[in-house]
Amino acid sequence: MLDPSVFAARREAYLRALGPGGVAVVASLPERVRNGDSHYRFRQHSDLHYLTGFTEPEAVLVLRGNADTERVVMFVRPRDPEMEVWDGRRAGIEGARDRYGADAAYPIAELSTRLWDLIANHEELHYSLGLDDAMDKVITAALARLRRTEKRGRRPPRAVVDPRVALHEQRLIKSPEELAVLRKAAAITVDAHLAAMAAGRPGSFEYELEAVIDYTFRHRGGAGPGYGTIVGAGENATVLHYVDNACAIAEGDLVLVDAGCEYGHYTADVTRTFPASGRFTGPQRAIYEAVLDAQRGAIELAAPGATLDRLHEHCIRRLTQAMVDLGLLAGSVDDRIADASYKRFYMHGTSHWLGMDVHDVGAYTRSGAARPLEPGMVITIEPGLYVAVDAADVPAEYRGIGVRIEDDVVITADGHEVLTARAPTSIDDVEAACG
Repeated sequence: MLDPSVFAARREAYLRALGPGGVAVVASLPERVRNGDSHYRFRQHSDLHYLTGFTEPEAVLVLRGNADTERVVMFVRPRDPEMEVWDGRRAGIEGARDRYGADAAYPIAELSTRLWDLIANHEELHYSLGLDDAMDKVITAALARLRRTEKRGRRPPRAVVDPRVALHEQRLIKSPEELAVLRKAAAITVDAHLAAMAAGRPGSFEYELEAVIDYTFRHRGGAGPGYGTIVGAGENATVLHYVDNACAIAEGDLVLVDAGCEYGHYTADVTRTFPASGRFTGPQRAIYEAVLDAQRGAIELAAPGATLDRLHEHCIRRLTQAMVDLGLLAGSVDDRIADASYKRFYMHGTSHWLGMDVHDVGAYTRSGAARPLEPGMVITIEPGLYVAVDAADVPAEYRGIGVRIEDDVVITADGHEVLTARAPTSIDDVEAACG
């Protein structure tokens, strides 16, 4: 999707952040068994893909800040004609150098014998401990060997540093090339939501809508869902991470769909809630309009200098006011915010970073305070209200109603851009999309 020069520029930026005393080891994660001898489709670890574009398993990148030569080293699976008959063509050692920008490349089987020398005499080792036990053991063995040879001039790094310190901050600010890919992911996602709205009729099943969404993602060139698709009808919409998607859609149900397409290793994340019958009932409309009001206000606040905490506080206040107005909560809005009783109906955050991962990387605070938004950051804005079907102490007409509205927003120099604005949110537009 992206030109090799983009990955080269990312590596150079990361090397500058590492400084001459830093060395980074970025590894793929193991292929995962689904059941028996069947594996899930492999998806490259986002950090490794961000720096190389390499999509194969069993790969490790080493970036060396103090090296005059071999600053970019890759360990990959070598070409193997017999295995390639079964699993497809590999880039191999030559491909890692010629196509993926490595100064040097070696078979992955040689990682354990070569890594200690590559990381020697650096001050800091940037590596994600705890993601892969086998890779952790390789790192530990390399450090132990260097400790044994320290008196002979080959010493280990003095510290192991989490990649969140540098690499994940780099990933947080999206380049124009990344934003172009995200716009494509968003466009495909909007088309899928529109298709789901048109298909979601009483008598159909949640899994049928999921199938429509998956088909649209793949038909439009996406890799598939960027996370587990949620299709919750009726009371299932009040379960935040409902993924069974197995129930029939009944007359009068609201249907909550949370689905995002992954395209070029970047994912959208969109939620829409619509009436299966094509028209909102009065109670559904009241809940929906409260959520939409909160979301629209939060989107307007999204600009450089604002914080995600500020957006969340806005949604809490607007939604708590609605809870009091609708009789879900009693007392004053300030009191219900102070005692956090609003969390019974709005229990999650309003926003998160978005990018290569649906909950993308990057720190949310700086020096203990919420960090200001900056141009190039991409966020979600996703307030909701969820009234459990067994909430006996609230007006009966609201029980079993769940609504969430979520859009993807990029912060720009003069405000924001809603990447998913084409997906309808107003009552009239949603009903029109339902046909």
